[in-house]
Amino acid sequence: MSLTLGQAVPNFTAEATSDQQVSLSDLKGKKVVLYFYPKDSTPGCTNQGGDFRDLYSDFQAANTLVFGISRDGLRSHENFKAKQSFPFELISDKDETLCKLFDVLKLKKMFGKEHLGIERSTFLIDEEGKLVQEWRKVKVPGHVQEVLEAAQATS
Repeated sequence: MSLTLGQAVPNFTAEATSDQQVSLSDLKGKKVVLYFYPKDSTPGCTNQGGDFRDLYSDFQAANTLVFGISRDGLRSHENFKAKQSFPFELISDKDETLCKLFDVLKLKKMFGKEHLGIERSTFLIDEEGKLVQEWRKVKVPGHVQEVLEAAQATS
């Protein structure tokens, strides 16, 4: 299943850092950024998370919540979040429910072997719970600024 722009995102509940349960239905009235990344504590993922951290107050000013999502467990997420001083929560998607909902699992090649991995992707959901923008095959430099500008432009 793949979501299309303008479509309401089905409600989900997922475990996140800080002993939180994140339910999309509880976030109505705020914009939500969901950014999917391959793995905690890797260079690209650390840089991307750092960019969201550095612009976090701007996202807050734009009435926008930010959540990072990967298949790593909560312990790994807690360590990554603490080490990088992320002011936002990281969602653990070990069962790949959200990865499948947003269609971010792709066949990747590493060292000549193929495996299913997360394609770095970001999604912007409006205050009503509709998908208003998506970025796939994300390149980290400049990406978070582009997401922020889209959040600021979405009212």
